[in-house]
Amino acid sequence: MQTNQFRLDRFIAKQCQIKKAAVRLMVAQKRITVNDLPPQGVDQIICQFDKVCLDGKCFAYTKAKYFLLHKPVGVVSATKDDAHKTVLDLLSTDDASDLHIVGRLDLNTSGLVLLTNDGRFSKALMHPDAKVDKVYLVTLANELTDEYASAFAKGMEFSYEGITTMPAQLEIVSQKRALVTLQEGKYHQIKRMFGRFRNPVLALHRQSVGSFTLTDVAVGQYRALTQAEVEQVLSKTQ
Repeated sequence: MQTNQFRLDRFIAKQCQIKKAAVRLMVAQKRITVNDLPPQGVDQIICQFDKVCLDGKCFAYTKAKYFLLHKPVGVVSATKDDAHKTVLDLLSTDDASDLHIVGRLDLNTSGLVLLTNDGRFSKALMHPDAKVDKVYLVTLANELTDEYASAFAKGMEFSYEGITTMPAQLEIVSQKRALVTLQEGKYHQIKRMFGRFRNPVLALHRQSVGSFTLTDVAVGQYRALTQAEVEQVLSKTQ
């Protein structure tokens, strides 16, 4: 989802049907505010989520929304589905409008899902260059050996698609359970990596994405992110 951006003078000029030169005078006269503060200049870049006001009257803007949800098994990471309940169905109607999913989980995978209407936030977390850790608890049909960690750390080639996975960290926590840390999310990646060992994944749960965890968020519940949490992510895009 793209976040629309504009130069302040162009935005004001278009909204008021005036010339851009007139905006410079308005800024000098302190008639314009951006998020309740004086603008940095007429060339300041604003976006659809910024609150821009002229003489105390604010132009229409979009309220940015950011949520963390604990997805249960059996719920799909989609906005609409005729057969299953979706993650948006778990949110209130007001919260769910215009949201998209930041990093989907399969129907039978549980755990942390982030939702927002801010494309900058999504890109900061999911773009390959961001290298954000995603940690999964994996329950397997067969016992694990030290060979698994070495294979995950080297990366695996999937010749059908012509791709090689990035190095991943695998920590054995019990005979048939492991913590896997990825910085990418290819199609059914974890299941396919364990498939190389003919070891079926019985349960898959995403525990964290970057600094976000499921602390105090029960299965099927969600919470709004704090301003500090949002700013920590967005600061990486500047």
